[in-house]
Amino acid sequence: MEKAPSLVNLCAVSLRNYILYGDDDNGILQGVYELPTELFDCLLNQLPALALHKLQSQMPIEKQSEFYEYDCSGTGGGRKRVRCGKFDLAWKALYYLRWPENDEYSQEKLLVKKIELENETLCDWQQKYWEMHVQNCFDAAAETAMLPSFSQRIGLIELPGALIKAIGYEQRAKCSNRDYYTLDTHCKEFGYYVRLFIDSCRCLRLQNVFFSVETCHLIARSKLKTLILKRMSSQLHVDGVCKILCQHKENIEFLEFANCKISSSFVEAMCQTLTVKGTEMHVIKHFAVKSSKFLEANPASLSPMLLTFISSRFLETLELSDAHIGRNCAKLIFSTLIDASSALSTLDLSDNNISGWLSDFRCEVSNKDSAFRDISKCLQSLRVLNLRGNNLRKSDMDDLRFALAHMPVLEELDLADNPIEDDGVKSLIPYFVETVEHGPLSNLNLKNCELSFDGATGLLDVLVALKYPMTFLSLADNDLGSRIAPALGDFLCTSIRFLDIRDIGLGSTGFLELKIHMPNVVNLTYINISENRGGIQAAEFLEDLISRAQELLVVRAGYNLMPPESLNVICSALDNRKGKLQLIDLMGNHKLCGSKHASILAEIQRNGGPTMLVQSSPSQEAAYDDDP
Repeated sequence: MEKAPSLVNLCAVSLRNYILYGDDDNGILQGVYELPTELFDCLLNQLPALALHKLQSQMPIEKQSEFYEYDCSGTGGGRKRVRCGKFDLAWKALYYLRWPENDEYSQEKLLVKKIELENETLCDWQQKYWEMHVQNCFDAAAETAMLPSFSQRIGLIELPGALIKAIGYEQRAKCSNRDYYTLDTHCKEFGYYVRLFIDSCRCLRLQNVFFSVETCHLIARSKLKTLILKRMSSQLHVDGVCKILCQHKENIEFLEFANCKISSSFVEAMCQTLTVKGTEMHVIKHFAVKSSKFLEANPASLSPMLLTFISSRFLETLELSDAHIGRNCAKLIFSTLIDASSALSTLDLSDNNISGWLSDFRCEVSNKDSAFRDISKCLQSLRVLNLRGNNLRKSDMDDLRFALAHMPVLEELDLADNPIEDDGVKSLIPYFVETVEHGPLSNLNLKNCELSFDGATGLLDVLVALKYPMTFLSLADNDLGSRIAPALGDFLCTSIRFLDIRDIGLGSTGFLELKIHMPNVVNLTYINISENRGGIQAAEFLEDLISRAQELLVVRAGYNLMPPESLNVICSALDNRKGKLQLIDLMGNHKLCGSKHASILAEIQRNGGPTMLVQSSPSQEAAYDDDP
C-alpha cells in the first residue's frame, strides 16, 4: 500500500502550484518568506526552476540577507556571495538534475577541479541554469525554423513540451498571466541571464536562421560577451550578423565563426561594425574561425582590414582552425603579428596544411642584425602555439626552432598529427638545450608524429639530462615499441605531471620494464596508457604507480587486454593508497566485466575510493584488434 503524503509535502505542492500559476493578489508569497527555516528549505528543495525563479525574483530586499551571505572582507565591497546562498544551492541541484552529463568525470574537469572549487564563490548557478536553458530553446527553435515550410516569426515558434515541462510549467493555466510556450517569452523572461562571461563553453550559439533583426529583439536583454555564429553563407546572413554584432559590440569579447563562408566584403563590414565609437579599435579578445573558408579571389591574400583586426592590441586569442588559409596566408598572418608587436597570447593555426610557412621568416630575419631580431621580430606575449595537423615535416621543424627563439614566454606547443618523424624531433632538441634555464615551455604534444624509438628516446634522454621543467608530454599514437620503456621510466623522475603514452606499442614486456625503471616517487597527476596490450603487466604497473604517485588524479588504461585477475591487482593497490586518485578508466578490457567485479567496484565506491569505469557486458564494445 502506497504511503500517504505528509501534510508538509501537500502544503509544499500547493505552494509550488500557487507560485507557478498564481498572481499573488492576496500577498501569500510574503507569508512564504516568513516560514521557519526548516519549512522554507523543504519548499526550496521541491520547487522546479520556474517556481524557484519567481520566488527568488519577488523576494523583498529586506528579506534577502536571511538567504544570502555577504562578502565582508573589504575586497568585495559588501557584494552578495551567491554561492553561499540557499537559493544558489537549489539552483545547483536543479542544474545537475537536468543536465547530469555536465557532471560526468572527464580528464579536463578533474584536472581543474581544484581551481573550480577556489573560484566557486564567483559562480551564479541561477545564471548558469538559464544560460543553458535559453541555449536549449534556441536549438529547439532552430529545428523548426530550418524546415522549408516555415514562414512565421521566429519568436512565435512553440517550443517542445518537454522543454517547457523541464522548468516546471506543465499546463496552460487560466490564472497564469504569462504563456511559456514560445521562444519570444523565454528570451524576454530569461535572456537577461545570458551575459558577461568569456568562456567558449558558456556562450550563445546561433544558427544562420537567427541572423536577422528579429533576433536582435529576442536577445535585447542579454549582454553578450561570448557569441558563436554557425553556417553563415549568404549576403542575407551577413546583414543579419552585422546587426547582431552592432547591438552587442561594446560587450562581445569572444567571437567565433563555425562552418561559415567568409568574404572580403563581410570582413570589412564586420570590422567596421565592431569598431567602438570614438576609436579605431575593437574590444574583441578572442577571435576564432573554425571549419570555414575565406572566399578570397587570391588564395594567397587576406583582407587588409582583417590583418589590421587580428593585429589589434586587444586581441589575446586568434584561432584559424581548418580555415583553408594555406601556407602563404599563414606567412602573412605571422608576419603581420610580429611586425605589429602583437599582444597575442594564443595562436591556433591547426588543420590548415601550411608546410613551409616559416621559411621566408627565417631568411628575412637572418639577414637582419641581432639587435633588430631581438627587439622587433618578437612575439613577446605568445604562450600557446597550436600547429596540429598542418603536414609539417623536418624542414618545418628547422624553421620552427628558429621562430621559437622569438617567442620568449611560450608555454604550450602542439605539433600533433604532423609527419615530422625522428629528424624533426632532433631539429627541436637544440631549442631545449638553449632554453633550459629560462625557457618556460612546459607542454609539448607530439601525438601521431610518426616517431620511432630512436627519435623519442633521444628527446627523453635530453629532457632527463637537462632536468627540463616539462609538465605535459604526449607521445601517443607513435610506434615506439617496448624498447622505449626504460627511457620513459627514467623520465618519470622529472617534474612531468601529465603523460600520454596511449597506443605506443608497449606490450607486456614494455610495462614490465617501465615498472622496473620507475622511481620510488612519481609526480604524475594524469597518465594515459590505453591501447598498449599490456595484459596483467599493465595492471601490475598500475599497482606500483598508485602506491608511488601521491598526486595522481586520473588513470586511463582502456583496451589493454587485461585478464580477469587484473581487477583484483588494481583494487589491492587502492586499498593501500594514500593519494588523491579520482578516476580509473578500464573501458575496453571486456574480460573485467561481470557481476562479481561489479560488486567489487561498488564496495570501492562505498569506501570512498575513486570512480572506476568498467563496461558492464562484453557485447557493449567490439573486441580490440585480435582479442578473441
